[in-house]
Amino acid sequence: MDAIFTSTLTVTLAEMGDKTQLLSLLLVTRLQKPWQIIAGILIATLLNHGISAWFGSWISQFLTSDMGQTIINTSFIAVGLWLLIPDKDDAPNTSLDKYGAFVVSLVLFFIAEIGDKTQIATVVLAAQYQSFLWVTMGTTLGMLLANVPVVFAGNYIMQRIPFSLTRVFAAVVFIAIGVYGFF
Repeated sequence: MDAIFTSTLTVTLAEMGDKTQLLSLLLVTRLQKPWQIIAGILIATLLNHGISAWFGSWISQFLTSDMGQTIINTSFIAVGLWLLIPDKDDAPNTSLDKYGAFVVSLVLFFIAEIGDKTQIATVVLAAQYQSFLWVTMGTTLGMLLANVPVVFAGNYIMQRIPFSLTRVFAAVVFIAIGVYGFF
């Protein structure tokens, strides 16, 4: 249960102000198909985070020693520090629009998550908890909790949430998990 709770919480917080929220806002304002966009986000996240969680679970077999645990805990702290760096807004490719909101959302979200903080966090969480299923479910739920509200009420939410504060809070959570692991 810790795996799904921690995965959900950390990814939800890490996504606040992330480029995927900006992508959600852009897609809904341009394509105006919220349910198709949400379906694209869901499938892209399940695929991307599923692969990441599988990799994290697989690599955890090599990290069972004290040195391995040090690497995992240090990775949590590193991701926490990385969260303090704001994302840059990457403009999506409009040539995909002809394929519809679902395909555009799926492709752009999958690509946006490659090498993203939450993908790296998913690998680290899966290595920590050695749980492909619960980490994938938790990180996917966290992604949806952060992005679905933007799809439905994007402009309203984006103007009222202090993203710098949520980014700092998310960083503190990741760093605390890493420090806790050392003790």
